[in-house]
Amino acid sequence: MNSAPAAPSPLAYPINVARLPTRGMPLRIVADEDQRRELADAHGLLSVERLEAELLVTAWKSRGVRVTGRLRAKISQSCVVTLEPVVSRMDEPITAVFAPEGSRLLRPDMDEGGEILLDAEGPDGPEPFSGNEIDAGALVEEFFALAIDPYPRKAGVALEAGEEAADPDAEEARGPLHDQLRQLKKNG
Repeated sequence: MNSAPAAPSPLAYPINVARLPTRGMPLRIVADEDQRRELADAHGLLSVERLEAELLVTAWKSRGVRVTGRLRAKISQSCVVTLEPVVSRMDEPITAVFAPEGSRLLRPDMDEGGEILLDAEGPDGPEPFSGNEIDAGALVEEFFALAIDPYPRKAGVALEAGEEAADPDAEEARGPLHDQLRQLKKNG
């Protein structure tokens, strides 16, 4: 496991949670050209044409923080079949809660027998933070990364089953393992 700290998000936007207004703090993050280029490189995209997030950061329970809002983006990726550009639009809700390290809010719910109770369809538990800051920009990037289609396809394009393995004796199919298996079958 790598113990080096993670690189800061190109959208880094630290918020001092000790000074949140009572009604919360509205926040708008709009990625500039350099940030969009860094996001495209970091996430293997052809380009990020637009990325913006409207957030509301509010106090949650004792010393915790809730972030709610919406992420909107327009990206361009390579089609997994044709490698041509595919333009996608994102419109994703953002909801996250944070609690200070060591807070009892971070302990999972348990039943009488000591079993941890998890609800796969329920909300995520709070994320820990240390000090007095959370990074709203890194949170936006996390939701952005989760919304990226890992297998984008151009409309009307499909990869036909078996297309890549049409000739099992093709030169591409041969290699050291192929040769060893052939030898084992011959001797076996």
